[in-house]
Amino acid sequence: MYHSNLNKKISLIVVLGIFSVNAIAAISTKPSTTSSWEKNKPYQFTILHTNDHHGRFWQNDIGEYGLAAQKTVVDEVRKEVAAKGGKLLLLSGGDINTGVPESDVLQAKPDFLGMNEVGYDAMAVGNHEFDHPLTVIREQQKWANFPFLSANTYFKGTENRVFDAYKIFDLNGIKVAVFGLTTDDTIFLASPKNTDEVEFRKTLPEAQKIIAHIKKTERPDMMIAVTHMGHYENGEHGSMAPGDVELARSLQRGELDMIVGGHSQNPVCMASPNKRITEYVPGTPCAPDQQNGTWIVQAHEWGKYVGRADFVFLNGKITLQNYQLIPINLKKEVDNGNGTKRLEYYTKEIIQDKNLLENLKPYQEQGKQQLLVKIGELTGRLEGDRGVVRYQQSNMGQLLLSAFIEKTNADIGIMSGGMIRDSLIEGNITYRDILKVEPFGNSVVYFELTGSELIDYLKVVLNKKQGSGGFPHLKNVILIRSGDNIAEVKINNTPIDLQKSYRIATLDFLAAGGDGYPITNTSPTYVDTGYRDADVVKQYFEENSPINASDYEPTQFITDK
Repeated sequence: MYHSNLNKKISLIVVLGIFSVNAIAAISTKPSTTSSWEKNKPYQFTILHTNDHHGRFWQNDIGEYGLAAQKTVVDEVRKEVAAKGGKLLLLSGGDINTGVPESDVLQAKPDFLGMNEVGYDAMAVGNHEFDHPLTVIREQQKWANFPFLSANTYFKGTENRVFDAYKIFDLNGIKVAVFGLTTDDTIFLASPKNTDEVEFRKTLPEAQKIIAHIKKTERPDMMIAVTHMGHYENGEHGSMAPGDVELARSLQRGELDMIVGGHSQNPVCMASPNKRITEYVPGTPCAPDQQNGTWIVQAHEWGKYVGRADFVFLNGKITLQNYQLIPINLKKEVDNGNGTKRLEYYTKEIIQDKNLLENLKPYQEQGKQQLLVKIGELTGRLEGDRGVVRYQQSNMGQLLLSAFIEKTNADIGIMSGGMIRDSLIEGNITYRDILKVEPFGNSVVYFELTGSELIDYLKVVLNKKQGSGGFPHLKNVILIRSGDNIAEVKINNTPIDLQKSYRIATLDFLAAGGDGYPITNTSPTYVDTGYRDADVVKQYFEENSPINASDYEPTQFITDK
């Protein structure tokens, strides 16, 4: 197998000792009247899962993850399960799109084709699927040999769902229902131009609705939700829409056996009830969350892991025998003791499937000539890490806003931290590097507000919580804040004039109300430049290189009284 200390099945009671025997035992009892299983006969089956793939069909620069290695793991587990008379389901928690340029420029075609070869059975529709218009999503559905599931996504003003709500699978006589849910925050997270005809209804009532329908019409032995909603520790979701913990708690005990999740991009490995392991180490034991009799799993992101849950069904009772996260060629730095370091696998190397690797290679090579052309040089590091840009101002935010301001001749620049997706490190910079920072294809736009209107706008923007994608980055603004009020504002070091008009540069996503920002694209002064954000940043690098990261370090321009 692929993991040194997880070769044998792990009893979750032994792993962490945090769940009682009763909690691990029967998580549901189903009526036998419509089932084909035999009394006193145990049935083994396995659920494998991934989530938040984000274009990682190919391994990264140091050989981690990638669909070819993932296929090797899935094939071996499938063979092992079949040898014991069991069957396997492979599920994805969604967000196949957006993250790696070689995938983005091909609208994730290699990802869906590769997932076919790995053998996926179903996926939840993630919010980043709506980084494309519905016409592209329909094309992706044609590429995929598995269903896109979302019970709460409807055509606006109708009772017609955009996607299938659920799918029934027969695992050697055990009837398993899998239904999908998409975070209802998608309406704020996706570009409004891609969701104009769509509405995302509240997940919790829609889950109750579809569960009742499935129970009445299908009478399954097991109920699984494949979701893109997020796992929030102890259900504390803050300003985000409710996630998997809240879903499990909102249902009657026994209604839902398992949630295969995504969106929050964490490895869901519990240290104790309602408390995740803060820094999960690949290859170590992992106990999934359990809420109200429902197992909740999530496998971090990017195909870094394949989650594995082994179940036994006996006389209507489902028991989870083993759970683990299988790392896909993840590596760690090891100190050589002489001032140098080397990379080592956390577990053992997984050989990539040769056929799939060859099938994906043309897609990896396609477009590289354009993507890998040098556009400039960088000294230092421009910080775009999620743990930074959603909590504080960064030099990356300042550089991006500098590019937008220069392109639009604006007075100030505003964007959200959630629009920044990667860092840039010292050396030659390519278009591919820029696309990793700005992968969404948003347009640079501008509009005008009077000084008085701008203060009202800033009050809304500055109310976005740290840690959220809406956390604001500002340029050419200095202000003093007193509670929810703004006491003093300077624009380009000059006190604001309440009657004067100021030009604000931002992105079309935010101008349309994305991330909860004020809607400004209806203003008569609104202009969509038609320039993609990444192209504007590319031009800025070309015209201003070499770029020195230290020139963009943010000063303290927001002071609280």
